[in-house]
Amino acid sequence: MQDLIDGFLKFQREEFPKRTELFQRLATTQKPPTLFIACSDSRVVPELLTQREPGDLFVIRNAGNIVPSYGVQPGGVSASVEYAVVGLGVSDIVICGHSDCGAMTAVANCTCLDHMPSVAGWLRHADAAKAVNASHHHDSDKARVDGMVRENVIAQIANLKTHPSVAQALGQGRLNIHGWVYDIGTGSIDAYDGITQQFVSLADHRTVSATPPRLGKAA
Repeated sequence: MQDLIDGFLKFQREEFPKRTELFQRLATTQKPPTLFIACSDSRVVPELLTQREPGDLFVIRNAGNIVPSYGVQPGGVSASVEYAVVGLGVSDIVICGHSDCGAMTAVANCTCLDHMPSVAGWLRHADAAKAVNASHHHDSDKARVDGMVRENVIAQIANLKTHPSVAQALGQGRLNIHGWVYDIGTGSIDAYDGITQQFVSLADHRTVSATPPRLGKAA
């Protein structure tokens, strides 16, 4: 804990003064253009990956970067999605999975989670991805987990589209959804192409989107 306190004091002493004007502006308002949905994994830091400053990202983090389908009893993720789209007017949503994901490893390997019933219940939101991934042939355990990570990103995009605020914004052409998979060991990101339905290198396909704009709609 002392390390965290020391880190805060260093931030207050060294970093805050460099951004005084920024923090003064953010003290009373925020207008982030992007909602970033990531895993809670300690190795995945959205602001670091995207080199964004405070105020640039509205972030949701949970085990497995999951977005439950919209339901009659919406939880914290649903409320945060709705606030980002309606209240903040974000123009882009990123769902970012990552390599060596503990949650997706457990799902892919059918790990018994009886000792963690809350985790087991939460990961049921990845059942569709699990079914699709299980229908594919995998040459190794690693390939099976990697496939699960990707299928989960695709499944969570589908879940996200069930939210009324998201469906409306997509229909009006004022929102794009992006599906990313971050490789911790290489620092690379693959992005889901909604046209080809394949993951491609983001470095080589910088404009790729999981939801290409409809004909006649604004990009």
